[in-house]
Amino acid sequence: MQKPSDLELKAKLTPLQYTVTQKDGTERPFANEYWDNHREGIYVDVVSGEALFSSTDKFDSGTGWPSFTRPLQKEAVVEKTDRSHLMTRTEVRSKGADSHLGHLFPDGPAPTGMRYCINSASLRFIPKEDMEKEGYGQYLHLFKK
Repeated sequence: MQKPSDLELKAKLTPLQYTVTQKDGTERPFANEYWDNHREGIYVDVVSGEALFSSTDKFDSGTGWPSFTRPLQKEAVVEKTDRSHLMTRTEVRSKGADSHLGHLFPDGPAPTGMRYCINSASLRFIPKEDMEKEGYGQYLHLFKK
């Protein structure tokens, strides 16, 4: 995937999406699109459309941001050391578009014990019923009971 130019990104993304994904910003907790979304589906990178997380791995962390126990595919995300704000954290970025997504913390529930704390502004939600027509049909097996 070729990352769009800065000019293209500014035209495609909202100011908040641009700040979060391109300038490593953070949106406000409890005041973002997906923190309390309970629908079945997947979450993709708002820049590239790369599939990143599934609602089957989403949980309520009480933090006010969407939180997941794991990515859809480990290879879809890159973890980097973040020493900003006078602390050391693990930043999570999308591999394909290098979008800033959020941070990873070792305080999540089973089965992984991890919490991928992700900004809604870096994601686009694809409801289960739209996944096939939007080209994400390969992930429908996640929702078969």
